[in-house]
Amino acid sequence: MASLASTSTSVSRRSLTFSLLLLLSTLSAQAQGLLRIQQDSVPFFRGVAVSFDLVGATQMLISDYGQYEGALRVNLRDRYFPIFEAGYGKADHHGDQVTGISYRTKAPYFRLGLDFNILKRKHTGNRLFVGFRYACTYYKIDLERKTFADPVWKWPTGYGVQGQACNMHWLEVVFGLDAKVFGPLHLGWSARYKRRLFGNNGVTERTWYVPGFGIYGDSRLGATFNVTIDI
Repeated sequence: MASLASTSTSVSRRSLTFSLLLLLSTLSAQAQGLLRIQQDSVPFFRGVAVSFDLVGATQMLISDYGQYEGALRVNLRDRYFPIFEAGYGKADHHGDQVTGISYRTKAPYFRLGLDFNILKRKHTGNRLFVGFRYACTYYKIDLERKTFADPVWKWPTGYGVQGQACNMHWLEVVFGLDAKVFGPLHLGWSARYKRRLFGNNGVTERTWYVPGFGIYGDSRLGATFNVTIDI
């Protein structure tokens, strides 16, 4: 009888231990689920931010082309970021070594797109994002070729175009990082693949510089370094 009682007590202890472990496991799962619900139950609208690109401004200072660019970005649940970018591009390129042609232009440009935060922990203030942009610019160019001797007739000749109207529309695929520094201040960068859709180059086969796009090409890479402030 004592042996039977001992066996019964052992089984009861094991049952109690198993029940406690099961209860703890259930409570832990419920707590994790509640935490996820709390994390994901943030407001749909999380505010707006303004940003400024330093790469284009630096190009403007150290070379004969560049752009000033800013952006307005909307935060939706720290996951989706509709964005509007606008800038002013300028080039004053003199005496190209190959063609000898001087090139001048200045005009605004615009981009509209959407970024996606792909971080699993999306409410920390840091963002790793992919996105896209549709961009366009309407600009005028001045071309000038200094007087030179005609290779056949030997008389002085030159070439010039003033105020030629041009335009370009293109797409950009964006990958970047946005890191919270302190308070509302963020620093980040983006890498961009740009692809021309359509446009008008006027009387020229291709324009040397396109505001917002950069040095002309059917496709090219670009980058930005952004200072962002949450509002």
